Amino acid sequence: MTPVRVLVAFFLLVWGLGTSTSMAQAPKKPNAADIRLALEKLNVLGSVLYFAAHPDDENTRLIAYLANERKMRTGYLSLTRGDGGQNLIGPEIREELGIIRTQELLQARRIDGGEQFFSRANDFGFSKHPAETFTIWNKEQVLADAVWIIRKFRPDVIITRFSPQPSGTHGHHTASAMIALEAFDAAADPKRFPEQLKAVEPWQAKRLLWNTSSFFYGQGQQFDASDKIMLDAGGYNPLLGRSYNEISAQSRSMHKSQGFGSSGTRGEAVEYFEFLKGAPAKKDVLEGVNTTWSRVPGSKDVDKLLQEALKNYNSANPAASVPTLLKANSALAKLPASYWKNLKEQELQEVIKNCLGLYLEATSVREYSVSPGEPVAVSLEATNRSAVPVTLTKVEYLFVHQDTTLQQKLELNQPLFIRTSRTIPLATPYSQPYWLRVPGSTGMFRVDDPALIGLPENPAAAQLRVHLTVQGQPISYTLPVVYKRTDPVEGEQYRPFEIAPPVFVNITEKVYVFADAQPKPVTVRVRAGKDQMEGTVALRLPEGWRSEPATGTFKLTQKGEEQSFTFMVHPGTAQTESAISAVVTTRGRTYSQSFSAITYPHIPTQTLFPEAVAKAVKLDLERKGQHIGYLMGAGDEIPASLQQIGYAVDQLHVEALSAETLQKYDAVVVGVRAYNTLDRLKFQQPQLLQYVQNGGTLVVQYNVSNGLVTPNVGPYPIKLSNDRVTVEDAAVRFLKPNHPVLNTPNKITQQDFRGWVQERGLYFPGQWAPEYEAILSSNDPGETPKDSGLLVAKYGKGYYVYTGYSFFRELPAGVPGAYRLFVNLLSLGK
Repeated sequence: MTPVRVLVAFFLLVWGLGTSTSMAQAPKKPNAADIRLALEKLNVLGSVLYFAAHPDDENTRLIAYLANERKMRTGYLSLTRGDGGQNLIGPEIREELGIIRTQELLQARRIDGGEQFFSRANDFGFSKHPAETFTIWNKEQVLADAVWIIRKFRPDVIITRFSPQPSGTHGHHTASAMIALEAFDAAADPKRFPEQLKAVEPWQAKRLLWNTSSFFYGQGQQFDASDKIMLDAGGYNPLLGRSYNEISAQSRSMHKSQGFGSSGTRGEAVEYFEFLKGAPAKKDVLEGVNTTWSRVPGSKDVDKLLQEALKNYNSANPAASVPTLLKANSALAKLPASYWKNLKEQELQEVIKNCLGLYLEATSVREYSVSPGEPVAVSLEATNRSAVPVTLTKVEYLFVHQDTTLQQKLELNQPLFIRTSRTIPLATPYSQPYWLRVPGSTGMFRVDDPALIGLPENPAAAQLRVHLTVQGQPISYTLPVVYKRTDPVEGEQYRPFEIAPPVFVNITEKVYVFADAQPKPVTVRVRAGKDQMEGTVALRLPEGWRSEPATGTFKLTQKGEEQSFTFMVHPGTAQTESAISAVVTTRGRTYSQSFSAITYPHIPTQTLFPEAVAKAVKLDLERKGQHIGYLMGAGDEIPASLQQIGYAVDQLHVEALSAETLQKYDAVVVGVRAYNTLDRLKFQQPQLLQYVQNGGTLVVQYNVSNGLVTPNVGPYPIKLSNDRVTVEDAAVRFLKPNHPVLNTPNKITQQDFRGWVQERGLYFPGQWAPEYEAILSSNDPGETPKDSGLLVAKYGKGYYVYTGYSFFRELPAGVPGAYRLFVNLLSLGK
């Protein structure tokens, strides 16, 4: 095998059937209908790559149709992981939100039958034009990634979600189609990205299409379907028992962090396609694509045997197909290595396993994580639930490069367990998501290993290869090691097996804001990653700062045990934006990784080991008032930010709101998208407004116009829009320079709008009653002024504030000016 073929084989192991990218899932347990569908797919040799910018951009109905009706290998390339979006289910934003949305996409693909890929592009937030997008993304790197994925996936047809022509949509959307347009040709050109050709070959897709609809045409524009390719993707699949609309709804409902729960429908669902490049087609997106075994030279016997297996398949006895499938496997093995030969060999062997009812699972017996140099107890279960003779001949422990040879017959329905302990090599990397291991830029993640580019998640931290003979024919399967436990309520639960540091150090807050010269407590938690850990913990501080004590000593006897230390940090005298980091020293080595787990019921538990660093801000800040009530909406971290500067913050419950109980608060803040997510606000809104009328200050943060629980978000009419300012350093103009918001207790200047992150604000009101005073104005380059990002109205004895400025990003990021302005909002009327 040539070096290129060796690497192709490796990539097929990682990319081929997703075995290493579904490592936190229970082993699949396909039924007879699933096996029948897989048999049908064995006879189809074709692939389609769907192409867009974000999680949830994809057309899940079309992916389900192509994968299950047309039996195509179907992939979705999302250029980003959606890090810059909002989160409707929790407080995670940025990289942590990107991890959630990555896993939501993987769950969606497990439902609709597609596969998932990503580039290194970072979702830096909303962009209004592709030209702006490409000033932040490294276009050449994003293009290289797209070419890399096309050359590995080898799609016959590429379909974009968006038009390559700039329009009113997100700049990332248009940019994704522009990348697809260029990558279509570049992937076939050996002069483009020639360094990739050590591992892949040039590939020319047959055509590039835009999956369009009337949705993409604005008011006054006519959607003309006469020149479009049309197909009905709304059919019913009797093997799956659902229509593709119903499958699509289940898939799309996995995007829970975006609030994309969908209901299934039935009936015709026409998809439209506009030709962009390549070979034109008149009636079908796959027109002229050879999807038969004739595209693999010498495969006639394979084709004949697979057709025979399909024709004679007995759903009551799938194992009866195994002898014919083994003959096909033998015939396929004799063919020279090629893309389709290697891929179909994996698919065929998976079908053989499923026909046998062969259950193979490798689990970590006691722990979901171990450290390099530590032993892991692994249990392999092998159960043959058919009468077909199967013998286990060897187990390779790939993560330690060791194997065990044996000759163990798998008796009918008699589980075989092999338990062993293997030591994780010292050089094994930690299970930090590969795109977060090294700091990147605002627009791009840094990935140094090209083999990882495109993968949705890390390959499994530990893998086994199980060698068998089935009726005397050798077959092997690669298994991820997973952690499994039994929950007394939920039952069998899985999570990824991870390689972790031996000790963690967590700083309890992400940002420390020093509003004066007084010391502030910084609490650090040291957590044992294995038994018997002891050493010292210390803070690394900005120059001129100090802590009391300087160090602490820990001794932890059991893995998972924690010990907390509180350091009184004395800031320096100068205003500064810097960092506080924590380190532990044990057994002559220093560790600075923290521990963070993301746990939601719809995705596997995700663990991160980011550096233990918190932002440290020293600023001049005055405030009036002390007691704040906070009504959480979709989720944000502003309460903790307010506590950082000395406020006492109570979390409010919507059902318990009353004007009387709210009177004790100096101000009440309504969290982001509360009027989209708290249904009872349509009944409780009068209580909030009565609080204002009685003399209170109410600050309402941004909502989106679609899905408001009440149109009356303020005391006077406000109509929300999609207006936003995406350039975080866009100029800000003072419309009411003498207004208290800009003057007391802190004098707001242009300096306070420096250093903002991701954006100025979003979903500004488009119309507002004259009772509101517009305080600030800003706009993106070349656009009209947006004056409604901060509206203040006197109502009764109190003040009502509506703000689209993104304090929910700026305060957790430690932006000094955002703190000063937000404190002024809370201080109104004091």
